[in-house]
Amino acid sequence: MTTANANALTARWASTVDDSGTVLSGAGVYVLLALLAPFAAGPAGEELLAVAPEPLDLPESPTTRMATAVWSRAEVPLTPEFTAAVPPARRGALTGDPAVDQPLLDAWAAEQTAGAVPALPVRVGEDTLMVLASALSVRTAWAEPFDDGVQRPGSGPWAGRALAGLNRRTRGAGALRALRVADTPAGPVTLLTVAGAEDVDVVLALGEPDQPPAAVLPAAIAALTTTDVAAFDSGRAGPGVAVREVDATDDVPELEVSTVRFRVGGSHDLLERAGVFGLRAATDSSTGHFPGVSPVPLAVSQARQDAVAEFGATGFEASAVTAFALRLAGAFFPERTHRRQVVSVVFDRPFGFAAVHRATGLVLVAGWVTEPERFQD
Repeated sequence: MTTANANALTARWASTVDDSGTVLSGAGVYVLLALLAPFAAGPAGEELLAVAPEPLDLPESPTTRMATAVWSRAEVPLTPEFTAAVPPARRGALTGDPAVDQPLLDAWAAEQTAGAVPALPVRVGEDTLMVLASALSVRTAWAEPFDDGVQRPGSGPWAGRALAGLNRRTRGAGALRALRVADTPAGPVTLLTVAGAEDVDVVLALGEPDQPPAAVLPAAIAALTTTDVAAFDSGRAGPGVAVREVDATDDVPELEVSTVRFRVGGSHDLLERAGVFGLRAATDSSTGHFPGVSPVPLAVSQARQDAVAEFGATGFEASAVTAFALRLAGAFFPERTHRRQVVSVVFDRPFGFAAVHRATGLVLVAGWVTEPERFQD
C-alpha cells in the first residue's frame, strides 16, 4: 500500500497544477509526511496519517537515490523515539543564525542532487527551530537511445517552431507493447513507455488537445497503477497516434516515435495546497502538534519543493528537494541574553511525463512540458 499511497498523493497534487510547464515529486514530499505523522498528535496527526499512514522505503536502486535529513536547534531537545527514527548520520544542528545555517542547508541540497537543485527551497530565520528535508535524484540511460533531429509541428501551440526533436524506430512483436491508450475520466490518453536500461522507465502521456494537465496527469498516473490498460489496438488510435500500412519486405510491426528534448523546473509552496498534503492543522501556531518529536511545542511554518527534470537522446535525469521548517508554537522562548561564539571552517504539443520505478510502480517524479528545447543546427 505504501506505493499506492505515495502515488495517490502525486495524483492529487497533479490535479491542482495550472497550464504552465512544471515538475513535481509526490514521493519526495511523502517521505517527510510519513516521518512526521507517527510523532504528531491531535488533528495534525489525524491529517498526516490519512495522507501518509506508513513509511516509504525505496529498494536499493542503481538509478534512484532518496536522502533525508533533520536539523534542529539546541533549544529543541528531541525525544528518544524520534532520535531512534532518525539516525545520527541524518541529523544536524542549527545555530539560530541564518547567515550560518542557510549556507549549510543549501550545500546539503546541492551535494545530494549534484548541483541540479543548488539550494534548499525553504529560507531559515531566527525563529526556525527545525528543518526536515528530502532529496530525490533519478538518473537513467535509455535501453534504446533516440536520434537527434528537428521537429516542426504543423499545428497546435508549437506550430511553426523548429524544436529539438528526438526520433526512434523499433521493430518486432514487442515494439508495440511500449504504447497503450487508456480510457480515463479525461478521455483517451496515449501512454508511451520509454524503457530505461536499468530499473526506471519514463512514461510520456498525451491527452486530447482540449484537456489540461490537471486532468491528463492524474489520469495517466491512475492508468499506470491499473492492470487493465489494454495493449495497443491498431484499430483504435489514441491522441497523437496514427496507423498506416506500407510496402515492405516483411510483416514485422514497427513503432516510430517522435518527441522533443525538454528541461522543465518547478518551485512549489506546499502550504498553498496544505489540505492536499495533510498539513492544514500542522500550520496552526497557537499550539504544538509534534509531542513525539520534542517537548517544545512546534508548528510547520514553511513547506516547499524545488524540482528539475531533463529528457534527452540518451536518458533522463530529475532531482527534487523538499523541505519543511518548524517554529515555536503557543509560547515564546526567553530572551537571549548571552552571546555565543561560533567558529566554523510526436509529442508535438504540451504533454505530461512520469518517471516510474519499475519494480514497485512508484511514481518518482511527474510533470508537464510546455516549452521544449529549440533546435540548434
